[in-house]
Amino acid sequence: MRVDPLLGGDAALRELLDTAHARGMRVILDGVFNHASRGFWPFHHVLETGASSPYRDWFHYDHTQLEAGRPLRAYASEAELAAMAAQAGYGQTAVSRLGYDAWWGMAALPKLNTDAPEVRDYLFGVAEHWTRFGADGWRLDVPLEIHDEEFWREFRRRVRAIDPEAYILAEVWHEGAQYLQGDQYDAFMNYPLAYAIIDFAGGPHLDLRVAGQQNEYRQNIRAIDGPAFADRLDHVLGVYHHDVIAVQFNLLGSHDTPRFRSVVGDDPVAMYLATLLQMTLPGAPSIYYGDEIGMAGEHDPDCRRSFPWDHPEVWETDLLAYIGRVATMRHAHGALRDGQYRRLAAEGHAVAYLRSDDSDAFVVAVNAGTAAGRIVIEVPELGGRELRVEPIDRHAAEVAVKVAEQHGGGGSPPRFEVALPPRTGTLLRAITAA
Repeated sequence: MRVDPLLGGDAALRELLDTAHARGMRVILDGVFNHASRGFWPFHHVLETGASSPYRDWFHYDHTQLEAGRPLRAYASEAELAAMAAQAGYGQTAVSRLGYDAWWGMAALPKLNTDAPEVRDYLFGVAEHWTRFGADGWRLDVPLEIHDEEFWREFRRRVRAIDPEAYILAEVWHEGAQYLQGDQYDAFMNYPLAYAIIDFAGGPHLDLRVAGQQNEYRQNIRAIDGPAFADRLDHVLGVYHHDVIAVQFNLLGSHDTPRFRSVVGDDPVAMYLATLLQMTLPGAPSIYYGDEIGMAGEHDPDCRRSFPWDHPEVWETDLLAYIGRVATMRHAHGALRDGQYRRLAAEGHAVAYLRSDDSDAFVVAVNAGTAAGRIVIEVPELGGRELRVEPIDRHAAEVAVKVAEQHGGGGSPPRFEVALPPRTGTLLRAITAA
């Protein structure tokens, strides 16, 4: 219920929220309601007083040990834990080794008993407190490890009663339409889309050794071509209702994964291609701090290096400027944020799709291959208009667009041929012909 004084106390969070809100920015908090730390005061009370603590129901214990007065092993070394487990004849579950359940068996993270009414009320009160304080939503850590959907329905009701626009984001790594029906979460961290973009943009440069350090990446990261990528997009964008797709949290990496730059074998071009895709697809793009300047890092904790504020000489300023330009385009044009998505073509290592609304239309074309690519697109929506290459990157002048067939025999729709240099992505805007 308070910000740690070591982090500046409540005043620091107040300043952050007020400054962000003054700039039109929103701030969501990371809510960890499945487990706490061993320094959490109710857990310490049980450590000190054992079975007589009024907080014994806040966690999951080996009640036989607790009633017998055996101490919890929250601060024992790994060697001590192994010796005690062997001596007592226990298996290697967290409860048997530690005397209590812990997240993934980590002694520092005791699992909360969210079935207990007093625990539920406390956690809901925490969410209500910080939402009233000014937080604009919650990113929920491992929410599916609380095996009680009614917990999250009540969480949503309480948070939305205070802020009807609060964004409720769940850390879920896979698909699950049943959880995104408007009664629990608004969105997932969209890892399935991240896998597809990494697989396509990284292509032959993927470093499977680095990807293999993270279990989900080990199972999902592999090079794909244009048609496979287009198929993956069709699937990912078709799993949920349009309103859910529009607010999915579209990331390229996070604190739980190796950094994008390291997964793609330190290839500098892959981030350009991935950013163009990420910023022009439906959903809410997320930039993991440091990716915009080319930070590398293998699996946790290497992916959590400090941002090099004091060493701007290591920043990739061209990449930073490019991401700024593409993000600005997204902000400036509703078609790139909320417009319709339509697959246009996919061939070899190239893909093209349309984003359009009633007033604007853009074609996104990407060649992730190492050879020049050519793609022909048929776009009925662009009758009477031309495609202009937006000057978002240094390859813009090399991208060639010509009319392959403009209203040919039988009144066929306009067809455009787009020539793309190797490892190039481009944004084409439809304009009225002169």
